Amino acid sequence: MLSILGFCMIATFLLLVLTRRLSVIVAFVFVAVAFALIGGFSADMGQMMMEGIIKVAPTAVMIVFAILYFGLMLDVGLFDPMIARILKFVKGDPLKVVLATAIITILVGLDGDGSSTFMITVSAMLPLYKRLGMNRLVLACVVALAAGVMNIIPWGGPLVRAAASLQVEVNDLFIPLIPVIIGGILWTLFSAYILGKKERERLGIIQLESSMAFTEQSATIEVNRGGSKLFWFNLILTLVLMVLLVLEALPIQILFATAFTIALFVNFPNPKEQQEKILSHANSFVMISTLVFAAGIFIGVFTGTKMMDAMATTIVSVIPDWLGPHLPLVVALTSLPLSFVFSPDAYYFGILPIISETASSFGVDPVEIGRAALLGHSTTGFPLSPLVPATFILIGLVGVEFGEHQKFLFKWAFGTTIVMTIMAVLTGAIPF
Repeated sequence: MLSILGFCMIATFLLLVLTRRLSVIVAFVFVAVAFALIGGFSADMGQMMMEGIIKVAPTAVMIVFAILYFGLMLDVGLFDPMIARILKFVKGDPLKVVLATAIITILVGLDGDGSSTFMITVSAMLPLYKRLGMNRLVLACVVALAAGVMNIIPWGGPLVRAAASLQVEVNDLFIPLIPVIIGGILWTLFSAYILGKKERERLGIIQLESSMAFTEQSATIEVNRGGSKLFWFNLILTLVLMVLLVLEALPIQILFATAFTIALFVNFPNPKEQQEKILSHANSFVMISTLVFAAGIFIGVFTGTKMMDAMATTIVSVIPDWLGPHLPLVVALTSLPLSFVFSPDAYYFGILPIISETASSFGVDPVEIGRAALLGHSTTGFPLSPLVPATFILIGLVGVEFGEHQKFLFKWAFGTTIVMTIMAVLTGAIPF
């Protein structure tokens, strides 16, 4: 009975989300309350929901301060000098332009917001692509590849969803994936090199006037930003933060909270300015942190009622014994194609918990299932998915057709997933 109720709960949630009858946040709460009542758990419903919220609270706190920190670093121009130098270096060489596109996207992608990454990078690079007559599908492809890999960072949406859904620590998911992300970045740069080389062969190297607007603007930014004392302070602070994150010197939430308050105080000593800066990034963190708390309510009911356990038992009974230990590999290789079918919330909160609970019956740690899912779904796959609004921001800015974009990008994006899966197996992030 519990198994049937659990499948109906997940199916109802997926139906409401995929058909867009309800927003994800509303669906989480409504479905949780409804099925708790249907199952006769009204007396314990409140406690289950609060336990779910408490478990995801550290993840929500990390999101808030990470988004605020990198949003502030973008505001004060920490990455501007590097971007300016890159733009001046590429000149009229299509190969360098494509490589620069990848590098700039990687840098801007540190803020964890795919939409803003697309807007900033495309705005910087599109005039150059037009000026050189380059294929804009290449621009969309390389930006998507780099943004996809960077979407695995702890303050990005997919890892946050995976941590909240599986109720595991963010660091347990992320730290073993660092070599995997590096592998994904190297593949992205290799892909950019191949695509750029083809464009260079097609167009040749074009001489551009040194007075181009982007060059002048870049030089101005470089002088204004790169020479300031605050620039060097912000750079050192960010590097120290990155090192401490890798060393796990303190909980990730505390590191980001401390770094953000230091950066905010030093860059904006006036309390009124500090408040304005926080409010300017409110939209970025309010939605995703609210989503995490709503997910906590849903997961609290889903696990507290033992529906998940019952569903996993049912699924285990039909999975061949030989396949069970290899479920992380199966999840990794199917995660990107499933981006076409399931939205990020539907996949991470509807599908992944069931897979995880099933895998645990075969001795597979839930955190390994989470890492496997991150190798494709809503990372390398999100710029391909029709279910992710940011995809349409990208193709709209670049000015390409969605079908053409999907056809051009898919093989390169799936290549990223394969490379990262191999790295994950070799480094032990997921078992073979």
